[in-house]
Amino acid sequence: MDAGAPRKLTNRGKERRRQLIDHAARLFAANGYHPTSVADIVGSLGVGKGVFYWYFDSKEQLFLEILRESQTDLRRAQRDAIAGEDDPVRRLELGVKAAFRWWAEHPEITNLVQFAATEAGFAKALRRGQEVALGDAASHIKDAIAAGEVRDEDPDVLAHAVLAVTTHFARELVQGRGDDPDATAALAIAIVLDGLRG
Repeated sequence: MDAGAPRKLTNRGKERRRQLIDHAARLFAANGYHPTSVADIVGSLGVGKGVFYWYFDSKEQLFLEILRESQTDLRRAQRDAIAGEDDPVRRLELGVKAAFRWWAEHPEITNLVQFAATEAGFAKALRRGQEVALGDAASHIKDAIAAGEVRDEDPDVLAHAVLAVTTHFARELVQGRGDDPDATAALAIAIVLDGLRG
């Protein structure tokens, strides 16, 4: 098998891989990436290192997979929330609400994202996810501009504003203070829409 080719996993294998990812995410969030070793991950699960290396080449690859899967899962939650909605402003609202709920359900990911932003090896993967999120927001904003629902400004700049408010609120208020995600999302949406509409 090629070194870069993904393994074909049985259902049991997929379950074990998922268990390693979820467990490692919790350990990384609680103890930090650098202090957490592969031995810590497998030891607390009661499996050998061979099991770990069957699924992942390294601790770094596992961490990158946690980031990638988190970004994909968040985007999927937003996509499902806006499915069938034609109004672009309403799509933005629903996407923001879905994001706040997702962050409330995945508190361990906040620490991992903040750490990843400080490490050159992980920042690129994090940036890639942020660029996708910006592209999604800009697409809805372009549609809203075309419909005359928001100010006619650079949609990429407006998308940065939307993500800045929502990301900060999610991290500081929902994760940091434990505020209600729906109430915080409603406040963020009100602030964002007031800004977008002028």
